[in-house]
Amino acid sequence: MSQFVGSTDFDHKQGVKTGILIANLGTPDAPTSSALRRYLAEFLWDSRVIEIPRLPWWCILHGIILRTRPARSAKLYQKVWTDKGSPLLEISRKQTQQIQLALGTDTPVVLGMRYGNPSIRSALDELRKQQVNRLIVMPMYPQYSGSTTGSTFDAVADALKTWRWVPELHFINAYHDSPAYIAALCASIGDHIERYGMPQKWIFSYHGTPKSYLMKGDPYYCFCMKTTRLVAEKMGWSEEQYMATFQSRFGKAEWLKPYTDVTLEHLPEQGVKSVAVLCPGFSADCLETIDEIGRENREVFMEAGGETYHYVPALNDDEAHIRALVQLLEPYVPE
Repeated sequence: MSQFVGSTDFDHKQGVKTGILIANLGTPDAPTSSALRRYLAEFLWDSRVIEIPRLPWWCILHGIILRTRPARSAKLYQKVWTDKGSPLLEISRKQTQQIQLALGTDTPVVLGMRYGNPSIRSALDELRKQQVNRLIVMPMYPQYSGSTTGSTFDAVADALKTWRWVPELHFINAYHDSPAYIAALCASIGDHIERYGMPQKWIFSYHGTPKSYLMKGDPYYCFCMKTTRLVAEKMGWSEEQYMATFQSRFGKAEWLKPYTDVTLEHLPEQGVKSVAVLCPGFSADCLETIDEIGRENREVFMEAGGETYHYVPALNDDEAHIRALVQLLEPYVPE
């Protein structure tokens, strides 16, 4: 018998056990000012999200933004909140469950949010309890950005710093040009055309980032353009039939252009009265798609003289989307 007696998670008979972390941005715990204040304080303090020197940004964040924005944001969340919570959390749970079903119970699949609950740290702790020694991290951002995927890596690394035995790690950092993902987008578009007909123009609206991030080397803009091009090529569209734009800008700095709302405001005067908008950078519908694109930008377009406006829902837990995600995970999962 060994002379060493103590507590350990190690089982000498255990082989490789793979676990999967599905990660997305996150959501407040409730559509209230206090919950939004906690959520925004965590989200907006992330130096990957806001690249401003910490001291002046702390003063702006706590002196201005967290005093005014939580109440406004809470009212917006109240419009999309359901009995099951925020749409993003509900859909993310369904995605996690469907991936688990596809891969089988031998490979645990858990959900963790970069901000809010369930946290990435708590999700990793759950996998550790199941004695996972190979970890696959799947950030649900098709197009890599330091402010999303990069920040997810930071959170995973911070949690793993506290583990004595760090697992083998596979980090999937983008799938913007995955054939299965592109096919899922095209199938969704095809379903929409079959139901509503072909609009004059398709708008691919991606979440924006400051232009300075692109100039510093963030590939996000290029990945968005590639996704757009691959979909258009597969659908057989001409350049006049589609365009890519960027939404959800924040602050006074220049962000990636063209802006979605400004574009929609001016399209009717150019003779474009019918549009369909999709958001390929969002793996699950959330406030930014349901309210900002589905309601606010619809109003902008229609008030400017537009006649027909459709928002095409995110891929969510659609079967083709789940198959695409499972395809990305399967190379790292033992048979």
